Amino acid sequence: MISGKARVCGLMGCPVEHSLSPLLHNFFAGEMGMDFAYVPFLVSEGDVKAAVNGAWALNVAGMNVTIPHKQSVIPFLTDLDPGARLIGAVNTMVRTKDGYKGYNTDASGLLRAMKEADMDIAGKDWLLFGAGGAAKAAAFVLGSENARQVVILNRSRDRALDLAREMNRKLGREFLTALALEDYKKLPEGQWQALQTTSVGMAPRAGRAVIEDKGFYSRISQAMDVIYTPARTRFMELVEEAGGRAVNGLDMLLYQGAAAFELWNPDIRILPQTMAQAQPLMETTLRGRESGA
Repeated sequence: MISGKARVCGLMGCPVEHSLSPLLHNFFAGEMGMDFAYVPFLVSEGDVKAAVNGAWALNVAGMNVTIPHKQSVIPFLTDLDPGARLIGAVNTMVRTKDGYKGYNTDASGLLRAMKEADMDIAGKDWLLFGAGGAAKAAAFVLGSENARQVVILNRSRDRALDLAREMNRKLGREFLTALALEDYKKLPEGQWQALQTTSVGMAPRAGRAVIEDKGFYSRISQAMDVIYTPARTRFMELVEEAGGRAVNGLDMLLYQGAAAFELWNPDIRILPQTMAQAQPLMETTLRGRESGA
């Protein structure tokens, strides 16, 4: 039951129609018996400042931030958690007495999801597709967990190079390099692991991959696509068809979402059994969407 005293949180992004975050957070609240509501807000790229100010005026307790606003939202926040400051991207806003404070739970969510998927990072060679907010969290995780080398592949090489330089400097070692996406054939020989952090292939524009060359994917032994809808992206299909292993971003959503929920509700800890119940709920919802049910 939602009353006039309900705490309201939400998600700002473009698109948001596909998101499972409302299902996840409202499930958490229901299991905890909380007077709480979580709703999606479609925010165009030019409206980020207005969205933050509007959320503040409406007494919104917190927001998740997704593509394409994870970096552009930062100037409109009054404070940043040290982790978000280091990464340079925000996916969670928490209301304070002065304004919203930005956090990044993507990094912890991604790391936990990779560990659950038995994806070793240390000493491995990685490809990182994308140079946006999710890529920043991914680069931070790979660097912090001692990946041997990471090559960023992005449509804009300049943007990829900026990310490489920034994270090399912040983490104190030269492990990141950059290539334009179109130059993927220039990659050094060898087997790679991969993180796909762009929105290419995400519903409602599914069926596409960052690289369509099937021969390329024989070089990837295992990969994670941070997209979770559709559950099996074109990128994942291409990796698997070439003999590799691929997982989607549903676990990352679950773990980063739980961390965000606890930031908004500091007296709450989500129980392991609640987490265990949330995962099949989201999987069932995804299967229903994809079957048209």
